[in-house]
Amino acid sequence: MPSPGSHIPRELALKARAWPFEEARKLLARIERRAAAGKMTDCAVFETGYGPSGLPHIGTFGEVARTTWVRHAFAQMSGVKTRLIAFSDDMDGLRKVPGNIPNPHLLEANLGKPLTAVPDPFGTHESYGAHNNARLRAFLDRFGFDYEFLSSTACYKSGRFDAALLTVLANYERVRDLVLPTLGPERRATYSPFLPISPESGRVLQVPVIAWDAARGTIVYEEDGNRAEVPVTGGHCKLQWKADWAMRWLALGVDYEMSGKDLISSVELSSKILRALGGVPPEGFNYELFLDENGERISKSRGNGLTIEEWLSYGPEESIALFMFSKPRVAKRLYFDVIPKAVDDYIEFLRRYHAEANEAERIENPVWHIHTGEPPAEDYPVSFALLLTLVSASNAHDRELLWGFIRNYAPGADPKANAGLDRLVGYALRYYEDFVKPQKRYRAPSEKERAALEDLAATLERMRAERDAETVQFEVYEIGKRHGFEPLRDWFKALYEVLFGQSQGPRFGSFAVLFGGAETAALIRRALAGELATPAVSD
Repeated sequence: MPSPGSHIPRELALKARAWPFEEARKLLARIERRAAAGKMTDCAVFETGYGPSGLPHIGTFGEVARTTWVRHAFAQMSGVKTRLIAFSDDMDGLRKVPGNIPNPHLLEANLGKPLTAVPDPFGTHESYGAHNNARLRAFLDRFGFDYEFLSSTACYKSGRFDAALLTVLANYERVRDLVLPTLGPERRATYSPFLPISPESGRVLQVPVIAWDAARGTIVYEEDGNRAEVPVTGGHCKLQWKADWAMRWLALGVDYEMSGKDLISSVELSSKILRALGGVPPEGFNYELFLDENGERISKSRGNGLTIEEWLSYGPEESIALFMFSKPRVAKRLYFDVIPKAVDDYIEFLRRYHAEANEAERIENPVWHIHTGEPPAEDYPVSFALLLTLVSASNAHDRELLWGFIRNYAPGADPKANAGLDRLVGYALRYYEDFVKPQKRYRAPSEKERAALEDLAATLERMRAERDAETVQFEVYEIGKRHGFEPLRDWFKALYEVLFGQSQGPRFGSFAVLFGGAETAALIRRALAGELATPAVSD
């Protein structure tokens, strides 16, 4: 995910249909409206938010990646400079102790304090917030994102937010009255946009604010029967989060920020607050959330779904980037079984990109966006699905054995010349062992299938030297027709279930050429002899 570097003609960008260009045009219209009003823009500010009460996750990657793609698209149609701010809400009070962390007692004793005032249970940083911020930055750096990190604590305490905080104070009643209708009776009775930080306990206080003074820049609150007056500036207070979001947009001049569909009402309220402060809400859109294997929404607290580390154990970064790029407004299952398709979709999009001479079509291709205009010139003569089936059929357990088949299929292929494919070989071996092999369920063929398989084995033995996958595929089709399979997909389903112990697979002709005609025929004869089905039953 490098910083924007490639450029296309502006007129192409203005007409492009891919969603990052659509989003970029919204931002361009914003900048042009501002210029028409006599307010020139030196820099367009993009922002993504991060809650450091937990570690960065796959959704963090998705939001930063998608924002980066819009930023790159905007750079194709405007000469205005851009910044991407990765903002950490590390001044939020710690509400509960996360699971799976060491020394939980350190957090239990500091509940309610800003995350940057809570001791680090890992013992590596000055605070829990600082630890998670460091993890966020390492996470973003790993993928090469171009961003500027900002800490909420640092912005509050350094005075960077002071002017905006005083603006909120000057509009105290307007902000409060916008929020009150969205609250329940109990919270409504004590709500204040400002949360004082207790000088005694250091905790973020949820207490009634009795008075406020815009001229003095202070609020008066009551805690345990005692009144205290504190300035709203300099880190003595922080804002409730919806008011905080609006204030941040104002203070940082944010022009674009996207968020999840679950935050639609929050975006609407924060936008109303910003307008009350005299600002203009940023452009952006609400992306759909991910679903787990059961179709339920993924939750960090529940731990369902898939982590980015797990995805990257079985597929390359480009595959998860493509998954994030495709249909961002559609809910998608995010589980292990989506990885192979994402890998092969990436390979196909990359092939199309390099086969397409028309630049207008190239910029509609997801790989142009994923690689910020500079997709690699990599060749993948074998798909991920084929590799998985090859591992299954050959019982291969190492790279060299698989590369022997690959070289036979594509004589020019080589691990050094095809580094991307070599990575896929490793992913395929790991994915097969962990997900495919445990689920394999071979079955014996019916009499009709047995006759067709005998025919196929004999045909493949005659075609053992054939290297054209389409020629082999044609013969497989003809055999299916000859033996009365209607529809023909029943024939291919039988091939996969009898020979591979699974209900689907890659194009059979491509597999047979990769594995070898004689080897595939031998595999069929083993299945007909019952040598494949019996071990699966004992599993």
